Amino acid sequence: MPEIKLAFLGFGNVGQALARLLLVKRTALRELYDLEWRAVGVFTRSHGVLIEPEGIDLEAALSRMASGDALASPSPRVTALDAITFIEACGADVLFENSPVSYVDGEPALSHLRCALEHGMHAITANKGPVVHGYDELRELAASVGKHFLFESTVMDGAPIFSLWREALPAAELSSLRGVLNSTTNLILTLMEEGATFEAAVKHAQQIGIAETDPSGDIDGWDAAVKVAALVTVLMGQPLLPAQVEREGIRSISREDVQQAQAVGKRWKLVCRAERTAGGVKASVKPESVDREDPLYNVMGTSSAVTFHSDVLGALTVTEEDPGPHTTAYGLLADMLNAIAPGRD
Repeated sequence: MPEIKLAFLGFGNVGQALARLLLVKRTALRELYDLEWRAVGVFTRSHGVLIEPEGIDLEAALSRMASGDALASPSPRVTALDAITFIEACGADVLFENSPVSYVDGEPALSHLRCALEHGMHAITANKGPVVHGYDELRELAASVGKHFLFESTVMDGAPIFSLWREALPAAELSSLRGVLNSTTNLILTLMEEGATFEAAVKHAQQIGIAETDPSGDIDGWDAAVKVAALVTVLMGQPLLPAQVEREGIRSISREDVQQAQAVGKRWKLVCRAERTAGGVKASVKPESVDREDPLYNVMGTSSAVTFHSDVLGALTVTEEDPGPHTTAYGLLADMLNAIAPGRD
């Protein structure tokens, strides 16, 4: 029975949710995949660093994080490691990279994933930046060292978007996509339908941990744009940067606009689009009012959905209801299994 050594670079909400999921699924992984795992490294910016070749007690680490304590560390030298040195020293077979996203250049996650592959690890991330800024490089590097670079959780948390096209739709050519891909803006617009002002809706999203202290990445459409860029880059084979996506956020949408749309049976959504054209791929993120017949009309709260059109199928829609760190964690776990045990029944 193989034992896989795991390292967590980033141990916030998603990293901790993944740790809990691994603990819950430990018996299932043993019985269904003949797979054992051992956590050998945890790296955080503010709670310390752990490297334990014999195995980290994840339950104890989760408990310390919940209480706000620093992770126990065997030596000050380990605590002081930077991220790259941590990757080089941890001795893992799989790196889960969950650092904050950079829309501009994909760093430092891009360097983290490159380092992991160069040191013989499968590189798995929920970070969108490296997909749009380093997809070809990381894919080619992974192939050259016999490892995997996987990123299912980057666009719709645990919903199988990339693996759907990679595994279930061979030889299909994606011609267009349209969807709601940003949970924060969708929640804000839903709350405004219920009577909240824009400002109050943003504040609520921040209070429940959906929006950042600076919510501009969401409400100005950058998060949605980088997701569109990732989908186009990977599924359409056309490299696209977030800055190349025509972008308009939801700052201009008022409660009155929302109420007027409701009065005529419509709803405002921040809609993502990409379409192949004779001149290349045209992509946009813009607010649109959609009617009841539109598949996006009933995508409410933090839910998301995307409709794909290809040369072999009609409209194919994937919907994810009320995602959270637990669904993102599942995407990371699924990537690990696809890397370690591909095709296993």
